[in-house]
Formats: sequence, C-alpha cells, structure tokens
Amino acid sequence: MVLPIYLYGNDILREKAEEIDITREELKEEIKKLEEDMWETMSKADGVGLAAPQVGKSIRMLIVDGSLLGEDSPELADFKRTMINPVVLEESKEKIEYSEGCLSIPEIHADVVRPKKIKVAYYDADFVKHEETFDNFACRMVQHEMSHLDGVLFTDLTAPIRRKMIQGKLNNIKSGKVKTFYKTAQQK
Repeated sequence: MVLPIYLYGNDILREKAEEIDITREELKEEIKKLEEDMWETMSKADGVGLAAPQVGKSIRMLIVDGSLLGEDSPELADFKRTMINPVVLEESKEKIEYSEGCLSIPEIHADVVRPKKIKVAYYDADFVKHEETFDNFACRMVQHEMSHLDGVLFTDLTAPIRRKMIQGKLNNIKSGKVKTFYKTAQQK
C-alpha cells in the first residue's frame, strides 16, 4: 500500500524515533508489512531512500535503494537495504560535499557535508544483525535517512546563508503551498 509522505513542517519529522524492540518476535509481521509499504511508497515517489518517520511512524527503520543509479555508479547496482535500529560505529575523518534532496522537502536541493565513509550496525527486517561499511554515495544515502531518525533534516546541515536563501521555500512547504506527484500527508 502506498503511504502518504509527511512534508516539512510536520512535527513527526522533528522527533527522535523510538528503537524497535527486536526481541519481540510478534513484531516481525508488522515490520515486514511496513517494509513492503515503504518500498512501494518510495518507488511511486521516485526516491532512493525513505525513513519510517517520513511515513508517519516514529520508529528507527529506514530503506535505501541505489540500484536505479547502478548504470552510472556500478557499485550501487545491488545496493538495496532495510535497516532497523541503525547505529554508526565509525566514521571517516574525510568529509565530502554533495547536493541532497528529500521527498519530505520537495523542490529543494542543497549541498551538505558528511563523512565519506561510515561503519553501521543494524538489523534487517528479519531481525538479523549486520555490520557493514558504506562509502561514497551509498554512505550518503544511509546517513541522510539516519538523520531522519534523529529528527534532523538535510536543510539543518546546510550553510547558514543557504538556509536563509531557502527559508521562503520551506515556509511554502510548511503552509501547504507545494505540489508533488506523490501522495503526501496533511500538515499538523
């Protein structure tokens, strides 16, 4: 089922998401259904990543899919992950700047500096634990979605002058003056 994507200005995007209790086996079915709905939602919105708070669930779960970018970036051809309770274990001192966008902040892109490489521990949708190192754009995708789990949007990480320049557009999104081709949630 395609879920509505919550837009800038909705309080849930600013909450620190709750950890999922992976010891509760009965949650697996619920998590699997949410995972399936998130994949369908992201696909219909032409996104490459989606965090649970963006679909109204304040839990620590995200999905990323770089496979559509695989033609230009072969290292992303098989990059598709569901991550539950992800935690950064290590990050490189080397930083890299890249222009980011977000389904919750339509029509805005801005340069953000993030670590080039991170090591993350997470559980998949079957509650199996993984540790994995991500580099370059895969790293960027994971970090962007992990930021959502802490109530941080990419616009918060831009240079102060850039934030001032996009404030009018952000205010328009907040007041509902934005059109998207994908399903969105009403502002709260």
